[in-house]
Amino acid sequence: MASFADAPAGDSARGAKIFKTKCAQCHVVESGAGHKQGPNLNGLFGRVSGTTAGFSYSAANKASAINWGDDTLYDYLLNPKKYIPGTKMVFAGLKKPAERADLIAYLKESCA
Repeated sequence: MASFADAPAGDSARGAKIFKTKCAQCHVVESGAGHKQGPNLNGLFGRVSGTTAGFSYSAANKASAINWGDDTLYDYLLNPKKYIPGTKMVFAGLKKPAERADLIAYLKESCA
């Protein structure tokens, strides 16, 4: 599996479209917004998995203790269920490296 360092440069505008079509039904990025089926992603980078206040995470997500950053998110988005066996996230993943890089570029802008 290629790493984030090997990924193409991300485009946040393309990432915004990916978020809208693949992520927004379960997640929000706005500060102070509530949770949906998935947790609010605001402040994601640098946060440890399973620690967002007010969201009910799976035991697997809490126990994984992943520190979310470019590398971990890039690998996770390829196949969430493989990266964290037992996660409640039903998303199949993004197989294309460029799509993962684009989504991460968007999240870095919108979740800060």
